[in-house]
Amino acid sequence: MSSNSKHPYHPIIYVRGFAATQGEIEDTVADPYMGFNIGSTKARVAWTGDVKRFYFESPLVRLMSDHKYQDVFVEGDDLVAAEHSRLPIPYQCIVIYRYYDEASQDFGDASVTPPIEHFARGLDRLILRLRDKVCANPDNGVAPDDFRVYLVAHSMGGLVCRAFLQNPQLGSAPARQAVDKFFTYATPHNGIDLRIVRNVPGWFSFGDVNNFNRKRMADYLALPEGPDVSRVVNFPADRVFNLVGTNARDYTAVRGLSAWAAGEASDGLVRIDNATTHGADADGNEVGSPRAFVNRSHSGYYGIVNSEEGYQNLTRFLFGGMRVDGHLDIDAITLPAEVQKEFEAGHKVRASYQFEIVVTLRGCQWEMTRRMAREQSAIFRTYDALFPADANGRRTPDRRQSPHLFSAFLDPDKSVKASKSISFGFDLKVLVPDYEVDGIAFLNRHYEGGFIYRDLILVEAIPDKDAPSGWRAKYGFQSTNPGKPGISATGRDINQAENNPDGLRFEIPIEQSAQPGIQGRLRIEARRWR
Repeated sequence: MSSNSKHPYHPIIYVRGFAATQGEIEDTVADPYMGFNIGSTKARVAWTGDVKRFYFESPLVRLMSDHKYQDVFVEGDDLVAAEHSRLPIPYQCIVIYRYYDEASQDFGDASVTPPIEHFARGLDRLILRLRDKVCANPDNGVAPDDFRVYLVAHSMGGLVCRAFLQNPQLGSAPARQAVDKFFTYATPHNGIDLRIVRNVPGWFSFGDVNNFNRKRMADYLALPEGPDVSRVVNFPADRVFNLVGTNARDYTAVRGLSAWAAGEASDGLVRIDNATTHGADADGNEVGSPRAFVNRSHSGYYGIVNSEEGYQNLTRFLFGGMRVDGHLDIDAITLPAEVQKEFEAGHKVRASYQFEIVVTLRGCQWEMTRRMAREQSAIFRTYDALFPADANGRRTPDRRQSPHLFSAFLDPDKSVKASKSISFGFDLKVLVPDYEVDGIAFLNRHYEGGFIYRDLILVEAIPDKDAPSGWRAKYGFQSTNPGKPGISATGRDINQAENNPDGLRFEIPIEQSAQPGIQGRLRIEARRWR
């Protein structure tokens, strides 16, 4: 974390996504903001039943209006790129990495598109140039060693950033050290897979699509060849946020052919399973990067970049003060009486479970994350994975398989209460599983969409200077006390170091005693983020 006085409002560099054709490249470079200024207008049904327009101005406009960021375009010049400009650059600025200029007819050589390695080296140079110009402005009061920057990237832009961060041959240590956090929208971190050819083949060079071939990716990401190139190295994986789209239907590129080829469990181009990263955190622990799932397509007016959900996750990840993670530790799952009878009679029984989760914030009409079975984004586990059998046939819970439900970043400065408490709710649903008895689907008393557990669980964190972690927590269930998290949480501090509590961990009991039912605990971990 940076020690400079400007934290958490560091310069932001936006890195755009893939342009397949020369026409797309020309359209891209003709826009000063390369598409990040595009907003959307959509419909929402109001409480009266009337259809109400909902306007999202664009992430750039919102950062300027909500957080006082400024662009670097003055009198037709880009102040970062200009060689002789004496106009100072403010610290709280937004910079667009215009890497496609080199492949355009007007600004470069349209006969060749440079490789990702070239773009990664260009990002290195841009960060160092921005550092020098920002630190040269005495009004900023920031020394070069204290300069920090955020990277925000869409689609292939995330791979450009990862190549710079991960591959020592493509980026310098001073530039990498300046990166504080890294946010990706719909990036194919583990490549692009299609229905027919699976991973995009390395020989398929049209529009440089082979950039998403895993063998090619391993090369520029400095990773071993293999089926997984989503590992982050040389940068803390917990400082990377993955925003994952789950709506293939609204992605209309190539007249819908892309969405058909990518399949339903995708944003229309990137499959859900390929859109996240993992690696070691700052302490060397293996972790999955924080992520959120939103029902948005890869791009377009209903796309993930120009969405309210995307903006709220972005700003809370960059500027928020608390990170909250939710895990579901399952102690027992019971079968329906009829299936249990078949099991006791010696028949082979199999069951799989889907966990749906929707996270919302107090006072807000949008969702931070959304994972639903009908959108092919629910968390999936088999009974055998949750409760593997040992050599003697005994089954005990495997906590490594406990579903990680969400990572949410919260901002006390946006609290709707004078107390500065922050509150969120998560709607947890465990669907009725698909049972098989001796390989045949067991559908007796099956109702599609049924569930063995569902409730909206409310959590509120209240600042408390007398608490070791600086916070105390309450929770409640919408089914029993609507809108009021009134149960005091009993937990313990999460210690990052001795006498330095880093947050609070507590558990919420989950129980459905009827068959089929579930018993377990929601493990909530709240940590300081800034």
